[in-house]
Amino acid sequence: MDSMMMNAMSEDMKAMPGMDAMDMTLMQACLDACAACEQACTICSVQMMSCAPACMNCADMCNTMMRSMLRMQGMTPASMMAMLDACIAMCQVCMDECMMHADESDVCRMCAQSCQACMDACMAMKDAMMSATA
Repeated sequence: MDSMMMNAMSEDMKAMPGMDAMDMTLMQACLDACAACEQACTICSVQMMSCAPACMNCADMCNTMMRSMLRMQGMTPASMMAMLDACIAMCQVCMDECMMHADESDVCRMCAQSCQACMDACMAMKDAMMSATA
């Protein structure tokens, strides 16, 4: 996302109770990780049929997480936390499934790594939000 868009989002968030301390660098990292995970899961879902359901669900969850972060109007800390928790959980399910095939499939290994990166980024964003509200 370009800096002009991030600045506009930052200004919008300052007007929202509880969202004024959002770390835009962490948010960008989370958006990027969700996008990469969505792409990896989509590729994996068409190449490894045994893990396709988990990959498709994870791709959908990452896409929803990104759309929610980009639509700041109406976003509250509680709803953002719930979305982050859901994304973390779905990435964990997908990663666990793909790790079962990672030795035989580079695609599954890449998908599992993307899921881990997405979980890490979502957890970092969640930790920052919890620190900001404490």
